[in-house]
Amino acid sequence: MALPGPAVFGPGSRGSLDEAGAEGREAAALAAAGVALEDEEEDDGRRGLLRWDGFSAWLHCVCVVGFDLELGQAVEVIYPQHSKLTDKEKTNICYLSFPDSNSGCLGDTQFCFRFRQSSGRRVSLHCLLDEFDKDLPVYLKKDPAYFYGYVYFRQVRDKTLKRGYFQKSLVLISKLPYIHFFHTVLKQIAPEYFEKNEPYLEAACNDVDRWPAPVPGKTLHLPIMGLVMKVRIPTCHDKPGTTQMVQLTQQADTHTSIILPTVHEVDLFRCFCPVFLHSQMLWELVLLGEPLVVMAPSPSESSETVLALVNCISPLKYFSDFRPYFTIHDSEFKEYTTRTQAPPSVILGVTNPFFAKTLQHWPHIIRIGDLKPAGEIPKQVKVKKLKNLKTLDSKPGVYTSYKPYLNRDEEIIKQLQKGIQQKRPSEAQSVILRRYFLELTQSFIIPLERYVASLMPLQKSISPWKSPPQLRQFLPEEFMKTLEKTGPQLTSGIKGDWIGLYRQFLKSPNFDGWFKTRRKEMTQKLEALHLEALCEEDLLLWIQKHTEVETVDLVLKLKNKLLQAGRESLPVKPDTVEKLRTHIDAIILALPDDLQGILLKTGMT
Repeated sequence: MALPGPAVFGPGSRGSLDEAGAEGREAAALAAAGVALEDEEEDDGRRGLLRWDGFSAWLHCVCVVGFDLELGQAVEVIYPQHSKLTDKEKTNICYLSFPDSNSGCLGDTQFCFRFRQSSGRRVSLHCLLDEFDKDLPVYLKKDPAYFYGYVYFRQVRDKTLKRGYFQKSLVLISKLPYIHFFHTVLKQIAPEYFEKNEPYLEAACNDVDRWPAPVPGKTLHLPIMGLVMKVRIPTCHDKPGTTQMVQLTQQADTHTSIILPTVHEVDLFRCFCPVFLHSQMLWELVLLGEPLVVMAPSPSESSETVLALVNCISPLKYFSDFRPYFTIHDSEFKEYTTRTQAPPSVILGVTNPFFAKTLQHWPHIIRIGDLKPAGEIPKQVKVKKLKNLKTLDSKPGVYTSYKPYLNRDEEIIKQLQKGIQQKRPSEAQSVILRRYFLELTQSFIIPLERYVASLMPLQKSISPWKSPPQLRQFLPEEFMKTLEKTGPQLTSGIKGDWIGLYRQFLKSPNFDGWFKTRRKEMTQKLEALHLEALCEEDLLLWIQKHTEVETVDLVLKLKNKLLQAGRESLPVKPDTVEKLRTHIDAIILALPDDLQGILLKTGMT
């Protein structure tokens, strides 16, 4: 499909200035990432934030996708103009920004999609923001391989247009999985944009560019077109299941228009409502990374449900791919629908009837009807055999032959049913359901955490003069033996085949991702303890007993340790790095002048 390039905003646009800014930022990002610059010359991008750096911390770009009678869906505007998207990325954005024609979405519709970043793309500003990533909960960390698209689509009758309809989407492209936050932003700016066009969009982007960086744990005030949004991004130190937005009390800020209690959570109960009788089975399927398709009548329902499923194993991260809205035009369509191999570990949200036939071989399919507004309760769907799913018009249901490992928790079902009878608000039902999923996930993961912690070598085995000791190997059978005394029965009353569930989990991408993350954290902890052990040694006494060659070797090793501590953000005590610098300086000063000159030139001290 031929796509027009970015629209030009006319005389007011910044043209070459924006290009220079983009180059500067790219240079700064490359330097931060340790990637060599292609050009020899110094670049202003290293000296601090430039034009659009504030914007880039939150968004990659904003796109406007319209319908062209000759081209079909087409990107009409990309802003800021220097934003880079490959042709493949533009094509994906085009098709994912419009509902399928069968959805019949009249009026305004909001939904979200996720797509793969093209390979070979140069390092972007995002590596400058990785320092914020380390303080985020694991499930909110950026995935370098994917973009999110947040869509506000409008379709209204317009007799002045050839097609008889006005169809346009305003799309925010971002690396950040802050679903609720970006949907709220779009709700504020999209309706006005459709009335006022490009100048309004440029003004909104200028507002975003003035936002503070998305630092976890800080209360942020974000002005957008006359309103101020108050948000707090969670940190990995927050207690799971709590919101730290203390400003939700009576002390309402006179300048604040919108206070968001969450940046990323969806209305869990609204999404699970048609299937809440089977919510525990769905939790198992997501935990085990099973291939799962959500067939829904519209992209808003498919995307909300997929995101709710991914969210249900929080605070565990779902490590497989998930697509809140997936179309037959997606660049991964063939890869994900082939019958030549088993379906991949992925959750797909689809609306096109064609998928009912294409994905018939998938083992687990959730077919949902229209999600009812808060207060209206849809009929509960049943678990049905896959052979009964002929078309997308088939009755709503969970189509699977999966037998859950755990017995169903009747208590949570009674609690939610009671809430329905008493017309309890959807938000309150969501809190109950979210707490239930959290407790279930924690009961499951605590025995694993306890066992993995036992793989850590004892601190007394760390010697400053030897490499840090290695973690012990994870042995599945050894872990299974620990479950008898310290298994999930200590924190959960749910009965069933927990050991069978663990065995299956250990084969899943979620275990692989979780264990790699934990192993990296523990290895970094060992490196930090090793660094601290070195700092406690009398190094000046050591060099008196060793040769100049050995002393120079020690200095170079200490400098590497210092660089590693900064590069990998090792969890060292605040004064450790300063102590190490002092040690290095003292050792260098004890050496002959010629060696001092050489060592002072080799990197930082």
